[in-house]
Amino acid sequence: MIAMAALENVAQQQGGLGTGGVREWILNNLIPLLLLVVALLLLWLGGGKGDNAGVMRRLGGIIVALAIIGLAVTTDAGKNIGTWIAGLFTG
Repeated sequence: MIAMAALENVAQQQGGLGTGGVREWILNNLIPLLLLVVALLLLWLGGGKGDNAGVMRRLGGIIVALAIIGLAVTTDAGKNIGTWIAGLFTG
């Protein structure tokens, strides 16, 4: 109980606990690494065999996934797009 109170006291002094550091690390390190791995896999699996159309189909899916990630990590853009889409269905 005392250790928990001490931990809460330290967290309050440092401005509170949050996920900002984890979010920044994922955005700066993990997503570019995953994109590099996906690009290398696309080139290795499809480009080496001459299946350029298959590579482009997969690339279209990757672009859609990147757009979704972009909307998820921005603050106002996702809200504004959601409001616009909802406005299409409401009078």
